[in-house]
Amino acid sequence: MSEQPRFFSNLRGDLFGGLTAGVVALPLALAFGEQSGLGASAGLYGAAFIGFFAALLGGTATQISGPTAPMTVLSAAIVTTIVTANGGSVNDALPLVLFVFLLAGAFQIGLGLMKAGSVIRFIPRTVVSGFMTGIGVIILITQVLPAVGYVAADDVDAVRDQLVHAEESLLHKALEAASMDDPLELNDLSNFNLHAQGIEAEDIEGEARVMARNEAKGVLGTLRSLPHAVDGVNFLELALALVTIAIIFGFKRITTVIPSALVALVGVTGAATAMGLDYRPITPITSGLPSPHFELFGSIGEVLPYVFTAFLLSLLGGIDSLLTSVVADNLTKTKHEPNRELIGQGIGNSIAALFGGLPGAGATIRTVVNIQAGGRTRLSGMVAGALLFLTLLALGPIASKIPTAVLSGILITVGFGVMDYRGLRELKVMPWPDRIVLLTVLLLTVFWQLVYAVAVGLVLAALLFMRSMSRWSAGGFEVVKANDEADGMEGDRYVKHVRGPLFFGNVAEFGDLRSAIPTEARKVEIDLTDVPFFDQSGVYALEEAVLDLSIDGREVSIIGLDGAQRSQLEAVRFIPNVVPAERIG
Repeated sequence: MSEQPRFFSNLRGDLFGGLTAGVVALPLALAFGEQSGLGASAGLYGAAFIGFFAALLGGTATQISGPTAPMTVLSAAIVTTIVTANGGSVNDALPLVLFVFLLAGAFQIGLGLMKAGSVIRFIPRTVVSGFMTGIGVIILITQVLPAVGYVAADDVDAVRDQLVHAEESLLHKALEAASMDDPLELNDLSNFNLHAQGIEAEDIEGEARVMARNEAKGVLGTLRSLPHAVDGVNFLELALALVTIAIIFGFKRITTVIPSALVALVGVTGAATAMGLDYRPITPITSGLPSPHFELFGSIGEVLPYVFTAFLLSLLGGIDSLLTSVVADNLTKTKHEPNRELIGQGIGNSIAALFGGLPGAGATIRTVVNIQAGGRTRLSGMVAGALLFLTLLALGPIASKIPTAVLSGILITVGFGVMDYRGLRELKVMPWPDRIVLLTVLLLTVFWQLVYAVAVGLVLAALLFMRSMSRWSAGGFEVVKANDEADGMEGDRYVKHVRGPLFFGNVAEFGDLRSAIPTEARKVEIDLTDVPFFDQSGVYALEEAVLDLSIDGREVSIIGLDGAQRSQLEAVRFIPNVVPAERIG
């Protein structure tokens, strides 16, 4: 692979690529911001600041960064937790929320400085697959309520169910306030009575509304609220969401030059406004230059319970970004710098947090769009970030008229798009340890804590791998070697011997093996005789190696497979779709 191109070496292509990617990012930034609970402007701030600074300082020339589905879902969970702990007030919780986001960025910088970029590549594909599919399921479920126009805080029955709990909550707050005023007088309850007498009926109702809204958040909250939502469907909101979804999926059949999400956003919003429809708009977008939130540094003392969460947020952003970097490398035939990429993403996320922006990462679709439109240097990502920032300044009041249901429709299409359908299709044929890992991560992500799902998946994958390896413990095996004395040229044919299990822990090294094959070799024979087994990550790595060699015009054969390995490759259609059966020995 070649070195990344120099700055300003592709000015026209970078300008067009950046503008195109920025246009694609606009509706997604608004939707992710609204989903996070911080408002659409948080999504725009995140897309603008992360997009610009990660491009300027990162290690992938064509990367377009900003809020992504996985980062937004985890951020929304963090926002919900901290807001709930602060009595349901977003304003009171905001400094601590932003400090957690800032800390996640700082962790990413630290990971880059410790050169952890290469380590992150060892994440098993089954863990990534289960997590991404889980994120898609979360988005689909949690967008049902806004798509049908259901707002728990406006539901009389839902609010009534919370009245008793709301009164208890306010009395508890009154007791805390009395003890802070004068603990010595708390014994005769005089201070408590003084505070309790100030609680009015509207205060209890307001607290109940906050509780009802919090009760309907997340996957389980959405499922609990479905009976109420079905009884109170707002057909106007539902129609706006369905039309948005239809345009996004349908417009792609007409042309892919213009982003279908943008067509849906502008078209449905324009029609709804022109017709004077009584829809629910998004959270108002503030206009003018953003101000830094220096007050977040006052939350340092409260951040301790969220340190691990911030670290996982940084880890997720790193994985998301570096996976996209690999895609960009394959498209541009360049090689990214993983540690520099982590540092750039960390700086971008830290600056975005300081200005109230949502955390983000490298975005695969936006990066591909940038490359296809001509982007080749980091200038393209900076142009995309600048475009979003100018949009924020110029079109904030206009964008505030966007219906919530439209953004919900956009997010539903994102939910469908982010799921790993290949992993789901191959569930029944992949080795049972991979199946267990994928399903475990998927279920934990959706129904338990997505914060811990990846960590559990990694531990489980390692334990199952060690169990598999115990069968070959006597004597052991060498890891996959990029160079071997037995390798060599025979005419125009090159024989590549591979030794050791091909699994998630060494697929990165197997990727390096491809570059060790001489360019003059027109036929490549990969000998897997000394490979005892390969997991699903190994299958994907083998497939990517063969496809890359085939793109270069080389004929690839594979020999040394035992019966079980051949059946495994046939089950996922590697044979004959990637390598024909006649070239399998």
